[in-house]
Amino acid sequence: MPSNHNQNLTTPQHKTAFVISRRKSRWEATRHVFLLCCATAMLTACATRPPATAFERHVTHALPVTQTTPLHTALAPFEAAHPDQSGFRVLASGTDALQMRIALARAATQTLDMQYYIANEDTTGKLLLGAALYAADHGVRVRMLVDDLNFNDIDRVMAGLNSHENIEIRVFNPFGSAQQGVFERTTNVFTQIGHFTRRMHNKAMIADNQAAIVGGRNLGDEYFSASETLQFRDLDVLAAGPIAADISASFDDYWNSSIAYPLRALNKQKFDAKVLDQTRDELRQHWRTNADPYNAKPLNATPLAAQIAGQQLGLTWARAEFKADLPEKIEHPSPDYVSPPMQRLGELMHDAKKDFLITSPYFVPHDAGVKALGELTQRGIRIAILTNSLAATDAVAVQAGYSPFRVPLLRAGVELYEFKPQQNTAPTSAAGSGSRASLHAKTYVIDREILVIGSMNLDPRSANLNTELALVIHSPALAGQVAQLFDRATAPEVSYRVTLADAAQFAYLRSIGAPPSPLVWTDVENGTRRTYIFDPQAGLYRNALTGLFSLLPVNAEL
Repeated sequence: MPSNHNQNLTTPQHKTAFVISRRKSRWEATRHVFLLCCATAMLTACATRPPATAFERHVTHALPVTQTTPLHTALAPFEAAHPDQSGFRVLASGTDALQMRIALARAATQTLDMQYYIANEDTTGKLLLGAALYAADHGVRVRMLVDDLNFNDIDRVMAGLNSHENIEIRVFNPFGSAQQGVFERTTNVFTQIGHFTRRMHNKAMIADNQAAIVGGRNLGDEYFSASETLQFRDLDVLAAGPIAADISASFDDYWNSSIAYPLRALNKQKFDAKVLDQTRDELRQHWRTNADPYNAKPLNATPLAAQIAGQQLGLTWARAEFKADLPEKIEHPSPDYVSPPMQRLGELMHDAKKDFLITSPYFVPHDAGVKALGELTQRGIRIAILTNSLAATDAVAVQAGYSPFRVPLLRAGVELYEFKPQQNTAPTSAAGSGSRASLHAKTYVIDREILVIGSMNLDPRSANLNTELALVIHSPALAGQVAQLFDRATAPEVSYRVTLADAAQFAYLRSIGAPPSPLVWTDVENGTRRTYIFDPQAGLYRNALTGLFSLLPVNAEL
C-alpha cells in the first residue's frame, strides 16, 4: 500500500531562562503590585456599563420598501413576474464578493446598512470604508454595526468616518472599549466571561432595503483573496427583492438594541472637520493606489440598478426564507432559547430524502449531532461533511472539540472530508500567492434542491452563544451550483478524505512499526495518492496544542 506517514516531528528548541531573586525587597514590591492589580481587577469586575439607551442615540429603521429608488424601480417588474420570490446570485470568489460589495455601496441612493463580526482597516477594509464614505458624501445614510470582540475602536479611519453627518457607527456588546485601558479590557475577559463570550456573528450589507449580501465573509483581506498569509475559502450570496426587507428588519433589531453602543460613547478620541477631510483624502488616495491591484473595481462599470434592469446579473429567482437570532440571545441569555436558523436547519435535515452536504469550517457535533446524522444514514441518506483539517484551521481549539467525534461519525456512515492548507497557485490580487488556505464558508445543501447559507456553523457556539443568520433558498439551480462547489472542494487534490483504517492498513502499520491508528487520511498530490496515519501537515506544535485544549473544560465555548 503506498504510504506517506512521515510527519514533521521536529520542533524549534525553546530556551527557558529562570531568574530567581533572593532579595526580599524585590519580592515585597512584586507582591504589592500583584495585590494592587487584583484589587483593581475586582473593582473593574464590579463596574457595569449603563445600557446603550442611556446615551444620546436615535432609534432608526430601514428605508420603507415602497420608497422609490433606482434599485426599487429596476426590481419591480421582475418581482411582479416572480411573486413571492427574490433574486439571488452566489458569490463564490473573493474577487466577486469584493466587487459586488463596492457595487452595492455605489448603488445605494438612500440607505446603506452594514453588520459585521469583524471589520478590519486593512487594504480591502479601507476600500470598502471608502465606498461607504462615497455613499455618505452623496447623501446616503450609512449605519455600521460591528461586534466588539474584534473591533479596534481607536482606529483613526473608522472613528474619523463616524464624525460624518451621514455616518453612524455602533459597537455591539462592548466588554471594555476605548474608555478603558488595555488592563481593564483584558481583565473583563476573565471577570465577565459570560458577557464576553456571547458575540454577534451576523454578516450582512444592505442597500436601500432592496438588495443585500449575506454569507460567511467578514470585512478583511483574508476574505477577499488579498492577504499574504491567510486565504479564507468562503461563500456569500447577493439577495435582491422582498427578502431584503426581512434582512433589514433583523438589522434594525440589532441596531436599536440595548447593547448597541454609539461609537462616540466609547471612543475617547475627539475629531473635528479637519480629521474627516484628512480621512477622505487618505481613502481616496488608497482607492487610486489599490483598487486595480486588488480587483476592487466592478468588472461591469454599469450601475447595479441598470444591470438588474438589463438582466445582466444572472439572478436566479426563487422562494426564500430568512432566519436570524434575536439580539435577546445575548441581551437576556436563557437556556430555553431556541435559535431560529439552527432550528430551521434541523427541520430541513430531518426531512432530507437523498443527501445532506455540510460545509462548516468549525464543526463540533457532540453526541447529539452524531446520533442525528447517524439516524439519517440509517435511512439511506448520504451525509457528507467538509470541515477544516488541523493544518488548515485558524482555530485549533475548535479542532480539539471536533476530533473526538471523527471515529463515531465514520462508524455512523458519514463521509468526512478535511480541507487542505494548499497554497493559492493562481492569486487573483497583488497578495496571496504564498498564503495558507483555510475553509470559512458555511453552507448546507439538502437533496440538491435547498440551499442554506449564512454565518452559522454546526457547533455549540452558533447554537447557544453567538447570534447568527441564514438564508434558506428553495432553488435546485442554486443548490446544485453550491453542490458542485462542494464536489470540487472535496476532491482529493483539495481535501483529505478521512476514513477508518481497515485490516490491511492495520497490518501495514504493524509491519513498519508505526503506532496503530483508527483513522487514515488520503489525498492526491501531483497525481500521486498519499496516505497518512496522523493529521497531515499539522506538525508537532498544532498536535500538542490540540491535545492541550482537549483537556480543558471548554467544549461549551467552542
